[in-house]
Amino acid sequence: MRTDHAVLRDASRTLGDAGLSASIVVRDLRHGNELALDADAAYPLASVVKLPLALAVLRAGTTGAIDLAERVELDPDARTPGLTGYCRFTQPTSVAVADLLYMAVCVSDDTAADALFARCPPAEVTRVLRELGITEITVRHSIRELHETLASRLSPEEMPQALTLAIQASTHGRGHLIPQLDVTSANAGNARAIVDLLELIWTDEALATEREPLRRLLGWNLMRQRLAPDLESDDAAWFSKTGSFLHLRHEVGVVEHADGGMFAIAVLSESSVPAQRQPGAEQALGHAARLLHDHVRGSGPLR
Repeated sequence: MRTDHAVLRDASRTLGDAGLSASIVVRDLRHGNELALDADAAYPLASVVKLPLALAVLRAGTTGAIDLAERVELDPDARTPGLTGYCRFTQPTSVAVADLLYMAVCVSDDTAADALFARCPPAEVTRVLRELGITEITVRHSIRELHETLASRLSPEEMPQALTLAIQASTHGRGHLIPQLDVTSANAGNARAIVDLLELIWTDEALATEREPLRRLLGWNLMRQRLAPDLESDDAAWFSKTGSFLHLRHEVGVVEHADGGMFAIAVLSESSVPAQRQPGAEQALGHAARLLHDHVRGSGPLR
């Protein structure tokens, strides 16, 4: 059997060849085995923040603090910039909180996410995380604030400049000249903490009420171009949430195998290539995650 070092070396080479730096954690939720690459590096979370947001909203629904059937009025003039869902709508509409969860998680709709943040503010999401013992994920702002960067002020023709700035403007200690990319002021976390959160969602009886609706939403995620091609099959289901912003490309989730195996996976990455469309980077992230997953799966129970 190959060593952990050899697998991590091959994963790092795959990522480097695609212009990526990444943090990857794969954990066997039945046996506890784990393999990690730079697991504790903090990253801005982009749309991965919608995972703890959805959990916090569902918990508030359980306690009665939020009515999941409440109708929410959405005004197109106040929509959050974005590429999907209600970010593109042109007429006033109303939608139930439960359906906002679907749009935010499965379609990565930023307008829907901000409507949820209006009912469950960032500080409340962070409070729920701390209550669960998750200390290395912090939610500080809405999705709208994420878009209030140089990127939102540039035309599509000028996007390479925004990407170049995002790549080059980082500071020592993972700070950044763009506040929304500075881990001390952004929604931020590391791959190990996200895997800890996924493990709680999948296995902690204290989250039994929220588990099934959240698992269902993650299973319905429509963004499947990144890790899904390497992880899902007729015998393996992938439950996930992606996050993309400027040079950031993330995906986190749990793969469930027909034989009962369950593996939590978090991939957080940034690209050094100033291009929006990078199919090679998507493939490299999937391949690297699969290398770690296959090694952990083949390791068997901890001795």
